[in-house]
Amino acid sequence: MKSITKKKSAHATRDGFAYLTKRNTITKARAAGKKAAKKAMHIMGYVVTTHKGWVVKQFADGTIERITKIEE
Repeated sequence: MKSITKKKSAHATRDGFAYLTKRNTITKARAAGKKAAKKAMHIMGYVVTTHKGWVVKQFADGTIERITKIEE
């Protein structure tokens, strides 16, 4: 009879392969987005993002320039 092995971590299946959940995917995507925005801010001095229904250009000194309103 084959015995079942215990899980080694909460993010791996019984056969040892890792799996992704929606929560893990969202967490990693947000972290990657923040890292990329920080790098872009350092290189370019601004990032284009959304804020309160507007597409805006946010500069390194904290100022925000509205580009266009997002239509609903």
